[in-house]
Amino acid sequence: MAMPTSTGVIAPDTKGQSFFSNDRTLQNLAHLYLDDALREAIWPQLEELGYRAANDLDEHAMLANRHSPILHQRDKYGQDHQWIEYHASYRALEQAAFGDFGLHAMSHRPTVANWDQPLPIFAKHLYTFLFNQAEFGLGCPINVTDSAAHVIRLFGSDALKQKLLPRMLSTDLDELWQGAQFITEQAGGSDVGQVTTRAVLDQREWRLFGDKWFCSNADADVAMILARPEGAEKGSRGLALFAMPRALEDGEPNHIRIVRLKDKFGTRSMASGELRMEGALAYLVGDENAGLKQMLEMINWSRLSNGVKSSALMRRAVHDACTVSQHRVVFGKTLMELPLARRQLLKLRLASEQSMSMWAFVANQLDIVESGGIGSNQANSIARLATPILKMRVTRDARQVCGDAMEIRGGCGYIEDFVNPRLVRDAHLGSIWEGTSNIIAIDAIRRAINRNSCLPPFIAEFQERVDVVASVVPSFARELREWLEKTERTVVGVAERDEEALFRSMTTALYHICSAILMAWEGVELERRCGDASRLLWARLALDHKVATQGPLTAPPERTSLCDCLLNEESVGLSRIRELIE
Repeated sequence: MAMPTSTGVIAPDTKGQSFFSNDRTLQNLAHLYLDDALREAIWPQLEELGYRAANDLDEHAMLANRHSPILHQRDKYGQDHQWIEYHASYRALEQAAFGDFGLHAMSHRPTVANWDQPLPIFAKHLYTFLFNQAEFGLGCPINVTDSAAHVIRLFGSDALKQKLLPRMLSTDLDELWQGAQFITEQAGGSDVGQVTTRAVLDQREWRLFGDKWFCSNADADVAMILARPEGAEKGSRGLALFAMPRALEDGEPNHIRIVRLKDKFGTRSMASGELRMEGALAYLVGDENAGLKQMLEMINWSRLSNGVKSSALMRRAVHDACTVSQHRVVFGKTLMELPLARRQLLKLRLASEQSMSMWAFVANQLDIVESGGIGSNQANSIARLATPILKMRVTRDARQVCGDAMEIRGGCGYIEDFVNPRLVRDAHLGSIWEGTSNIIAIDAIRRAINRNSCLPPFIAEFQERVDVVASVVPSFARELREWLEKTERTVVGVAERDEEALFRSMTTALYHICSAILMAWEGVELERRCGDASRLLWARLALDHKVATQGPLTAPPERTSLCDCLLNEESVGLSRIRELIE
């Protein structure tokens, strides 16, 4: 890993690095999940984005988060005209995301110069992962523009698609219509059955009335919004889905008022506000009686994106911690030479490595679903459960990892000159966006497992991965299989008894054993391709520290040589692997 040279006693940051070229795991996952032609087509762009994320985009992100958006109620002539003022650096980030790379359009139309098809979901999220290491706040507008286009493509009428999609998928910022997703009201966002926003059919046009309480990308050009048509039943079944434009066809503003912008803990670059609809024109999307079901398509895409973005925050924290550990000298040694610091760095990296394997797996399952071919039904069930598992655990781990990485930098990490405070603030939003941890755990256990019967195909998929591991390291595979079976029995019991108090721990248990299996499988597959089985070592640590351990007095065995291999970024062959993990 290339490291910058310190110019003084303060450890440097990641300026001058590349978050792609320096990331062997990310490159390895691209080799596993992409065919050669596509990988070669996007590789130069990934290298470019990886460098920019560590350099100019990071500088813009620091400024954009320091200078939050400002809501103006009138223009200089005294006319009532609401508009939001953004810092020039936020506009520069928009140009990079929507214009230079077209992150929002990658799943919908060709965006890469030498690739004439939309990108698979996994490939798209390689870009998501890199961009969000620089800027997390704009990740929301990118994602909701992407996912709103997905919902309109699935459920919108031909006329609505023709009206909205060309502008929503444009990479010309003067033509682009950014998207948004407005659900939350004052009663909360989780219990959507309490939505009070009304939809009134007036001379064959739908008009919306009501308040939305937390609207990210507050001045978006098109917002996907849930409202209750007059006369519809109470609860979530009475909700319809609408696409609400910011401006009318004659250019006049729609009947929407931004009441105020939120003064937020994090994602300070991006405008979130309270909106009031006073007869706003909106277009019905799909079946009037299936609004929530249709919106859940958008939410599920957003939950995966949320997991990827939180994984990106962790990875940025790890890049920074590695840089500090190589250059910060205490008591005559670098942190990388000190046992406690090495152990702390491994803890940060382990959580990051787990998250990358899990989001890559989920994205790949969704690609199988999108293909509609053999195995797509099974992949749909697997993704239905894997997505909330990913979202709940990764977003919570990001909070811990970003906080602990701040500690590695020490007192300087607490200062706004460095990225650490921003990472900590932004990480806390991941576990709130698209459902809090409790809501996500309920979705995983009560809905995906109990109602949708997703656990059997999910477990079967991971049993197959263990079979691959067994062909190379059979004793370790036996351990993985035993823990997978134990986890399955425990989760099934909790789900059948509907023990809600244990739902979060069960979701966490599934995440940890499955991420360990994935990393072991990746190690075997990568050894076959390039002779490096080192991901089996991360799998060993995950099993020891995340699955089997019971607490500080029954700590897992110390594996000093194994840890040295990982911290030194060594490529490890199978003969050495067997010595280290068995």
